[in-house]
Amino acid sequence: MASGHEPPAIITEGMPTQLPDIDPDETREWVESLDAVLDERGKARARYLMLKLIERARERQVGVPALRSTDYINSIPPEREPWFPGDEHIERRIRAFIRWNAAVMVSKANRKGLEVGGHIATYQSAASLYEVGFNHFFRGKDHPGGGDQVFIQGHASPGMYARAFLEGRLSSDQLDGFRQEVSRGPHQGLSSYPHPRLMPDFWEYPTVSMGLAALDSIYQARFNRYLHHRGIKDTSQQHVWAFLGDGEMGEPESLGAIGLAAREELDNLTFVINCNLQQLDGPVRGNGKVIQELEAYFRGAGWNVIKVIWGREWDALLAQDHDGALVNKMNTTPDGQFQTYSVESGEYIRNNFFGGDQRLQAMVRNLSDEDLRKLPRGGHDYRKVYAAFKSATEHVGQPTVILAQTIKGWTIEALEGRNATHQMKKLTSDDLKAFRDRLYLPIEDKDLEDAYNPPYFHPGTDSPEYQYMMERRKQLGGFLPERRVRPKTLKLPGDDVYKPLSKGNEKTPVATTMALVRLFRDLMKDPEIGHRIVPIAPDEYRTFGMDSMFPTAKIYSPHGQTYESVDRALLLAYKESEKGQLLHEGISEAGAMGSMIAAGTAYATHGEPMIPFYIFYSMFGFQRTGDQLWALGDQLGRGFLIGATAGRTTLTGEGLQHADGHSPLLASSNPAAVHYDPGFAYEVAHIVKDGLRRMYGYGLDESKPYGEDVFYYLTVYNEPVPQPAEPENLDVAALLKGMYRFSEYPTAQGDDVPRVQLLASGVALPWVRKAQEILAEEYSVAADIWSVTSWNELRREAVAAEEHNLLHPDEDERVPFITEQLKDTKGPVVAVSDFMRSVQDQISRWVPNDYTSLGTDGWGLADTRAAARRHFHVDAESIVVAALEILAKRGDVKREVAAEAARKYRIDDPTAVSGVKQEGAGA
Repeated sequence: MASGHEPPAIITEGMPTQLPDIDPDETREWVESLDAVLDERGKARARYLMLKLIERARERQVGVPALRSTDYINSIPPEREPWFPGDEHIERRIRAFIRWNAAVMVSKANRKGLEVGGHIATYQSAASLYEVGFNHFFRGKDHPGGGDQVFIQGHASPGMYARAFLEGRLSSDQLDGFRQEVSRGPHQGLSSYPHPRLMPDFWEYPTVSMGLAALDSIYQARFNRYLHHRGIKDTSQQHVWAFLGDGEMGEPESLGAIGLAAREELDNLTFVINCNLQQLDGPVRGNGKVIQELEAYFRGAGWNVIKVIWGREWDALLAQDHDGALVNKMNTTPDGQFQTYSVESGEYIRNNFFGGDQRLQAMVRNLSDEDLRKLPRGGHDYRKVYAAFKSATEHVGQPTVILAQTIKGWTIEALEGRNATHQMKKLTSDDLKAFRDRLYLPIEDKDLEDAYNPPYFHPGTDSPEYQYMMERRKQLGGFLPERRVRPKTLKLPGDDVYKPLSKGNEKTPVATTMALVRLFRDLMKDPEIGHRIVPIAPDEYRTFGMDSMFPTAKIYSPHGQTYESVDRALLLAYKESEKGQLLHEGISEAGAMGSMIAAGTAYATHGEPMIPFYIFYSMFGFQRTGDQLWALGDQLGRGFLIGATAGRTTLTGEGLQHADGHSPLLASSNPAAVHYDPGFAYEVAHIVKDGLRRMYGYGLDESKPYGEDVFYYLTVYNEPVPQPAEPENLDVAALLKGMYRFSEYPTAQGDDVPRVQLLASGVALPWVRKAQEILAEEYSVAADIWSVTSWNELRREAVAAEEHNLLHPDEDERVPFITEQLKDTKGPVVAVSDFMRSVQDQISRWVPNDYTSLGTDGWGLADTRAAARRHFHVDAESIVVAALEILAKRGDVKREVAAEAARKYRIDDPTAVSGVKQEGAGA
């Protein structure tokens, strides 16, 4: 019984609401009544009564939380812990070496005059978690089962480099190049965080963008099952591990897909959440308990939860806790106080944690203050961690989350548990000496006097530690992390599959979305690559006309279809199958991107080249999931992103942020994204064919034997437009570079008429074709039409040309492609698209002609296409006026002509086109 203190408060499921006991006598009576039922009627009766009371409480509107968390103790009791198969002493020494080298590497990188940053404390808190994995669980790529996928917490990267140094995979010079990726020369620096693009043989998964590792690891585990169920690869022995931080779990993406993992029973997935109770600048849940909160979330979602909270030294104390006083104290102490205990003296712990209850005082009477100060957290005890990992890998039917309590900066006294730990990047000479002593390393004081240049430590290749570490990795299938690119060779389809799109149809309009879907379906029939295509959509297959695939390709479901579909009598009925090819992600663009990343990197992760086609509303790609698109590029992912229903005036009825007028600009910021805005079906065919060649045409380029590390982004439209046949002398190379002359308006030789160059992309091509007619028939102006398939690629090539000229001033100047294309043309340029003017203006500085642009700047709106285009001044009539205006400025036509045209067509008045009919507007 407590003496001299108020009764303890209750913390439910990690939430900080404190519920004080205002009537201890009444409380005791209730508890004694429950004890009596247990003693006399048993647990079943007691459980029924408790559930009945909870039910009644809810009926009376008393806010009682669901019971989704357990006591604040280890999930696996000591008597159920498995035998630890490793050498405890040697593994402790290995961890000490890695801890030292990781901290020294970051500290050296922050010496005066360099100070490039880095993080010391995260790895120090998680070292035992990683090392138990490396020594006993993480299987390398040479393992007969195919190897595991390990998502390593971004801020822990120094620990991975330090381990690779001991293994002989990295040199001390490379460690000295931490965060100096170019200044030390090729391959002599180390990336700050896990980045496959920067270190393509080392890292597999870019994880430092908080929250994405959790989401993407779920879809990686799910994609492993997809490959297995479809018979492409046996992934039954492969496990996905995601190392995450407790502060990181505050990102919505971290928890956003945990329901999918449970629903699909992904027991090939384990989250390891390092709960050091600290985020960047302070406690994660100072007034609550983050482990209890996370347990409630994951249990509620259907996960198996394993808590590793206390080290083995607590076992004896808990064994004495016959009446639950210690467990109650653990349950009711908030995280902020536990963080304080991690930095305070044993005397403080005795007085404040154990001192409020005589029963607790008695438990620790024979322990010294130093013993109390050293009572460890479970995440630092390799036996407890091993038990948790082993249990996770043997659990069947659910994904597992391991919630491991640690101390941030553990073993470095200058850093341990302090709020500023995350920002502390340097160690003084005294800090280094204390750290060395804590780790029992044979390094002399004189070697630590220069705090900016302390030595790394390696025990030597003849040491038992080195031999043990190497033998463990040999048994587990090789080093990790490692990225290995050895994909199977693909035979790409020939020209026949693309021919249907080259024929055109001027009489029956077809949307470019439908043209692409037609090609997509034909590619899926190809005997060589058809089964490797991975269609992905977020609940929009019918919108994009892909429901015809349901009966044949079917929708992937690990459970098959256990119900009769409501539309089963229809030809295009909804059909799920364990072997289904279509990934239907529901209303989750983030989930669809998770599948896109897993599929687009399977050529490296699994050696199985898969070809994802992710089709989505264009504004929900780079706008909504742009961070994942960067991760796709960082991970060297490949495939096709299809931004359907593109354009700010083409998708009517959406408006505001739902009308895409800017995705090409966002795509231009991603160096891996190859964006095209095709206007015609035959352009779509050539672009897809070239994309397959560049990304999956292995062996075609000696410098890129396994293809290029890019992904394609195509913006396509839902508006049916006349489709011309492919021109006989089409300059395909120019089309792929971004621009070719579609139509040169014929004039008689010597006929001196004003001329203008109309540049357009996508759905704007029909507008300029109409404008070409108006200009010729009504104003005797000859307009040439250029199809700009990619404004972005034109700019990218021009920038590359300028960079070449900068670096090679003694060579002949390289002329940008756009300049070369237009150098002999006459008249000014009018550039137009269904995107904002900045898209077209990317190329303006390299256009040798007078230049103006039209675009859809501003907010989207809901109306007819004709009204929206008149509002934004991008329709054919507005293009005519823009052309006449720029010709007038040059003196090629009279200014009154442009003014009269503006009045005639009422380009400032959307009501002027209220009677214009449209078709194919639904989306």
